[in-house]
Amino acid sequence: MYNSLSQIIKEEKVKKIPFWKVVQLDDCHEEELTEDESMAKVLELYTAMKESVANYDAKTKSRSALVGGNGGKVEERNKKHEMLCGDFMGSVIEKALKIAESNACMKRIVASPTAGSCGVVPAVLISLQERDGFSDEKMCEALYVAAGIGGVIAAKASISGAADGCQAEIGSASAMAAGAAVYLYGGAGADISNAAALALKNLLGLACDPVAGLVEVPCVKRNVIGATNAITSADLTLAGIKSRIPADEVFEAMHQIGKNMNVGIKETAEGGLATTKTGLKITEAIREAD
Repeated sequence: MYNSLSQIIKEEKVKKIPFWKVVQLDDCHEEELTEDESMAKVLELYTAMKESVANYDAKTKSRSALVGGNGGKVEERNKKHEMLCGDFMGSVIEKALKIAESNACMKRIVASPTAGSCGVVPAVLISLQERDGFSDEKMCEALYVAAGIGGVIAAKASISGAADGCQAEIGSASAMAAGAAVYLYGGAGADISNAAALALKNLLGLACDPVAGLVEVPCVKRNVIGATNAITSADLTLAGIKSRIPADEVFEAMHQIGKNMNVGIKETAEGGLATTKTGLKITEAIREAD
């Protein structure tokens, strides 16, 4: 696994192969797979992502009853073309909610990079494929790009809310999705890295403060922020707007911020939204129900 995006970009230039292929070859070496076997594995993951959207049930609620049905509400508004942000971004929001709610309702999802942030990458990629007709093979290439970014963040910092707060989960997922989106529209390594930097910078310092310790409130709706942030970061990059801070340094900054965070806002439910008056009432009600 690569320890920096700059290493991947260097390999891209030296070997004259695309970013995704550098990541794929590294995966093949690490997992002892052929290129075809590796691609088949990624296609299986992408298929599971699409199924997590297709199998969404708006009538299903999480055990706590805090989560469920919101993806359906956005779907209905989308059908009427009433979303203030437009049909495409509405589609991204809808999918992010559906997949994150499905996770809370114990349905099958793909952790990308974590279960708590599972809605971000697929919401972006599936929506782009639906709109612009990319092949499944091209989407798998984009997933390699996302995986390469996520792998570097995991090596350089963390993808765990318990370690570095929600910036490490939703923030990392947003960076992965932004880079993957830029790849789909012709971006090379430097562009991919730039989009990842822009996306994560926007979410630095994000606390992990789940109400009642459940990956539901505010986690599900934060998937929406991660997904829409990825789209805007990709658009900024494709317009030629550069991040003043390189991605690898942004990842390091995230880790530094995470280390400086109080433990109460790192997935312990001892601070932030979890300890508001309403948050504590919800927690008590769930405990009494159990």
